[in-house]
Amino acid sequence: MPNGSDGSSLRSNYPNLKYFIQPPNNIKVCTMTDFKTLNDAVIGGDVATAVDLVRRNLDQGIAAAEILNQGLIAAMDIVGERMENEDMFIPEVLMAAQAMGKGVEILKPLLQEDESGAIGRVVIGTVKGDLHDIGKNLVAMMIESCGLEVHNLGVDISPEAFVKSIKETSASVVCLSALLTTTMPMMKQTIDAIVESGLRDQVKIMIGGAPVTKLFADDIGADGYAADAGSAAKMAKAFAA
Repeated sequence: MPNGSDGSSLRSNYPNLKYFIQPPNNIKVCTMTDFKTLNDAVIGGDVATAVDLVRRNLDQGIAAAEILNQGLIAAMDIVGERMENEDMFIPEVLMAAQAMGKGVEILKPLLQEDESGAIGRVVIGTVKGDLHDIGKNLVAMMIESCGLEVHNLGVDISPEAFVKSIKETSASVVCLSALLTTTMPMMKQTIDAIVESGLRDQVKIMIGGAPVTKLFADDIGADGYAADAGSAAKMAKAFAA
């Protein structure tokens, strides 16, 4: 440094430079490395480490919404991409979702305090006559990991129950699941019930399940079809935006 190796001349010419060298005491700094470590813990399904890092970031004064978005949701975005590319499989995804969920449990009260709520509401369920649950639950977890509020109705859900839930939650996205070819027609009946209730313009409707195709989705008037949990989460987030 030409004018004083200790930087005194530079500081005298630029008195505010201290804020670039060292932040004031009331400003907490969260580096990308902090979130990278949390990202890795969530992706790896390391619940204990993820929980510890969430708490440590909170202790440092980092906002709950920032931890949620950059630490947890960002990690699950990566999980979703890897699942789509078949680089991660269901057991690993479930472990990651569990780690993310435990972190969210810590953040939820704080998110409510600073009014940083979910970005949208989603109703999801397996249609009437179908009792398959595992795939639908995985989709629900992945959608929730995107920061959406998910109302999981369960299985064997009638068209009327879907309509009732949309009214009660003011959901903007509805996800219908069917794992049997014999229950696929119930998806059409559910969409028809939503139309008849006058709620169709309020919601985007997604469908999925092993026998379901994009062509079928188009035929019955759905807004989208997702082949796996990762793409379903991405689509739901886009629809809710």
